[in-house]
Amino acid sequence: MDAIDNPYTPNAGARPEILIGRDEQTIAFSTLLHRLRRGRTEQSMIVTGLRGVGKTVLLNRFRSIAQQEGWEVIEFEAVKHGEGRFRQTIASQLKAALLRLSPRTRWTAVGRRAAEVLSAFSVSVDAEGTWSIGWDVPPAEGAADHGDLGMDLTDVFVALGEAAAEQERGVVLLIDEVQFLNAPQLEAIIQAVHKTVQRSLPVTFVGAGLPQIAELAGDAKSYAERLFKFPRIDSLDHDDARAALVEPAAAEGAAYDEDAVELAVEITNGYPYFIQELGYQVWTIAAGDRITREDVELARDAYEAKLDTSFFRVRLDRATPLQTAYMRAMAELGSAPQKAADVAALMGRTSTQLGPTRAELIEMGLLYTPEHGYAAFTVPDFDAFMKRAVPTLEVPPVIRRRKRS
Repeated sequence: MDAIDNPYTPNAGARPEILIGRDEQTIAFSTLLHRLRRGRTEQSMIVTGLRGVGKTVLLNRFRSIAQQEGWEVIEFEAVKHGEGRFRQTIASQLKAALLRLSPRTRWTAVGRRAAEVLSAFSVSVDAEGTWSIGWDVPPAEGAADHGDLGMDLTDVFVALGEAAAEQERGVVLLIDEVQFLNAPQLEAIIQAVHKTVQRSLPVTFVGAGLPQIAELAGDAKSYAERLFKFPRIDSLDHDDARAALVEPAAAEGAAYDEDAVELAVEITNGYPYFIQELGYQVWTIAAGDRITREDVELARDAYEAKLDTSFFRVRLDRATPLQTAYMRAMAELGSAPQKAADVAALMGRTSTQLGPTRAELIEMGLLYTPEHGYAAFTVPDFDAFMKRAVPTLEVPPVIRRRKRS
């Protein structure tokens, strides 16, 4: 097969040639935009799921839909930053959205008011000095200058929503890796969106993140469960997994034998990223326009090696020896969510001793808590990888601190 014609895209966030199995979410997003444009309310969305199920791909699809509908899109990937950096990141995006909604030379009173509120939001003073948005619009007085992130961002969202409504447009905020927002930042966004809903303004927020986001949002604001839908995306069902393998190949004039596609679905368990990776490797091996079971079997080693050295390994490399041992113990117990006490017992420790390690792994995005007292990997098949990468469970000795005399 010609490598240039390879239709599979095993890259982080890369849109596959054919997006399969996500019609429900894209329809819900389109409905959200249309209802807001008509002045009606609709729940925003935070899409959750494990690594590799296509959350970023889905956000990219939402961006395309919004742009086709004439909405302004603000998008960024959340990272662990303090309030000052968060304000800078979101303010620069809001400024660009406002200027696209209405060039400065055509600002009405509503547009100028939005700019003034944004200027007030964008000025922060810290130990390093003052940062501003980089234009000469004077800041509004009494708006977005409360010194409280939630109140300030609410003022900005309302002002921008009013400017968008005047232009018969809308603004959608797309944030990936939502779990990396700290509690005040997530709370501020939820609070701001809530106010735009109350005012029936065409502003919405759609996020994507790991499964714990629904719980984090609920902890941030009790009304989050009513403000958002939390669709969870997972592996594709059998028919969709088949289609994700077969249809891109068919578009390039190639076809899978029946037993070949069945084996491929079995190997990947229907996970979208795994399908793209295996499909890519099969394409490099297949000699003709028919892909056989033997092609899939031959590609399996290269497929697993690629996952081990990239998709899986980059996560393990971030772990300390004790964190590695914790994950290896979880893998030893099986692929299902594991009880903290059982993991600790296997490691010869107590849950209290290992509580900080477990919390660190959750903070790093390597584990999540599907229910109280249990933890699970955020990456599909990570348990099998841990057994390959760390054949023997080795628990570092307890380091006892010396008592001060």
